[in-house]
Amino acid sequence: HVQLVESGGGSVQAGGSLRLSCAASGYTYSSYCIAWFRQVPGKEREAIAAVDTRGGYKTHLDAYKERFRISQSVPTSQDVDNIVYLQMNSLKPDDTGTYYCAARRQIPNCPTRPGDYTIWGQGTQVTVSS
Repeated sequence: HVQLVESGGGSVQAGGSLRLSCAASGYTYSSYCIAWFRQVPGKEREAIAAVDTRGGYKTHLDAYKERFRISQSVPTSQDVDNIVYLQMNSLKPDDTGTYYCAARRQIPNCPTRPGDYTIWGQGTQVTVSS
């Protein structure tokens, strides 16, 4: 079964950058939609960006498109099927939260609602200080 492992979170000062990684393994289909979400306490999980692993088509939510970028690469390890990154620049204290990657079988126009995804990573914490 598919497993997702996030990494790259941490603490950074406002204006700084982080790159999150989502290592996906156990693929059972040829392609997936993989998305990044953020959750802060007391708020619903919200989408940041999604990528179609087959065609590479990317979707960025308007609130993030100027500062965040999703990308993917083919890993060198045979134990990992795909790595999806989230490059985050010009970070703000409001970006503090837990960041999750999620996957689902690929469909055209990868969705951005949390309920459309069936596989989730454990999350990685990002803290931005002012």
